[in-house]
Amino acid sequence: MTDIRVLVVDDDFRVAGLHRDAVTARPGFVALEPARTVGEARAALAAHAPDLLLADVYLPDGDGIELVRSAGVDAFVLSAATDAATVRRAFTAGALAFLVKPFDTRVLAERLDRYARYRNLIASPRHLSQDDIDRAASVMRGEREGASLARSATEQTVLAALGADEASATEVAERIGVSRATAQRHLTALAERGLVQVSLRYGTTGRPEHRFRAGG
Repeated sequence: MTDIRVLVVDDDFRVAGLHRDAVTARPGFVALEPARTVGEARAALAAHAPDLLLADVYLPDGDGIELVRSAGVDAFVLSAATDAATVRRAFTAGALAFLVKPFDTRVLAERLDRYARYRNLIASPRHLSQDDIDRAASVMRGEREGASLARSATEQTVLAALGADEASATEVAERIGVSRATAQRHLTALAERGLVQVSLRYGTTGRPEHRFRAGG
């Protein structure tokens, strides 16, 4: 996988350096030379096409939130500003996270790790399901996948199709009118969360068949 390129935008060179070093320390991330102004940031965006911005709000020549709004790339806002209007404005502009300065660099590292997982989940070339989107959003928010999300409508349908019986992914797919791959994916996810039990049925030839039963 290609490294995630990150541009820090902060007019305080010491703070910018700390954030750049925190990015560099994370596997899979590359920090570009920090920008100290909106103008420098726009030049870096054009020249280096970063994947993620870490932008302060108050910059010498403009507003970091407006930069986030217009940049067209993923962004975190990092600021000492904690008034509700600024926070709302940052999220309305598209920021994926808002970190209040000063913060321990471990906090930024954890957000970067979340972002890497989020990015991986939505990088698929196929169309994303509602479950895929919910899972990515949950990861970015730091929620425990499966514990914080309500069961999706599809998962509820899969569980209902199992009922009190034992069934294969093919049988579940036929019962609810989805592809076997879709049924298998949901059954596997439910099994990982302890909502479905899995057993093997061995036939006379070929590979054993996975059988699923509702219940932890």
